Amino acid sequence: MAQAVENDYIGSPCGQLDQIMILFSREGMGTHYNPKNRAINYVPLGASVRDFRIIVMDTGTSRAGLEKSTYKIRRAECEKFVSILNKAGYGIEYLADIKDRTVYDKILAQFTGKYTDLCDRLKYIFFAQQRFYKMLDTWKAGDIEAVGSIFRQDGIGLLDDYKISGPELETMCDIARTVPGVCGERMLGGGDKGAAGALVWADSVDVLKRAVDTAYPRIYSQYRDKYAVHICKVVQGVKVYDGLLE
Repeated sequence: MAQAVENDYIGSPCGQLDQIMILFSREGMGTHYNPKNRAINYVPLGASVRDFRIIVMDTGTSRAGLEKSTYKIRRAECEKFVSILNKAGYGIEYLADIKDRTVYDKILAQFTGKYTDLCDRLKYIFFAQQRFYKMLDTWKAGDIEAVGSIFRQDGIGLLDDYKISGPELETMCDIARTVPGVCGERMLGGGDKGAAGALVWADSVDVLKRAVDTAYPRIYSQYRDKYAVHICKVVQGVKVYDGLLE
C-alpha cells in the first residue's frame, strides 16, 4: 500500500526496501530483505565489536522528491538496458540477474561504446551485489572496519558508475574521510541532494561533528543554518503499544 502511494499518486518509481526496513527493523540487528522470495532475515552483529555509531550528515539542501530526481532517470535506464539485453538473447528480468563474471564481461565487450552509460549502470549493480554479500559476512564477524570499507567502496561506485550523487553529498563524504576513526562514508538515499552517512567509532563522533561544523559552512554558506549531524542507531521498527487509549 505504501509503495502504491509513492508509485501511483506521487509518481516515484520506488520499490519496497525503505518501507520494509522501517516496518521490520529490529534493535541491534541488520535486516536483510531478499526481493526474490520476499524473505526477511535478521543478521546479528559479531560479538565483541568495538563501540561504533551510525552518523547521518544532512546537507541542508532542499529535496525535490524522488519523482523529480536522478533516481527516476537511473531506474528508467536500467529498465531500458534490460530490454536491450533481452533482445540480444540474455533472458533477464533485472540487471541484478547478471551475476556471472563471464556473462558480465561479454555484455561490456558487446555494448560499451554504443551504450557506455548503460554499461556503467550495470557495472555498479554487478559489483554492488558482490560488495553486499561480503558486507554481510563482515557484519556477522563484527569487523566494522571492513563493513565501513565496503560502505565507502559502494559510495565511490554510486558516484563514478551509477552517477547519482551530488556535490553537497560528496563534500560531506570528503570531510568525513579526513577524520581518524571514520570507517567508511557514502551518500544516502536516491541521490542528488539530501544526506550522507558514515560508520564511526564512538570516540570519534565529536571529532567528526567538529570537522563538519568547521568545513561544511565555509564551502556552502547558504546552508549554514540548515545542515545537521545526527547520531543514529538501529532500533525496533513499527511497534504496537497496548493500553495507550485506556
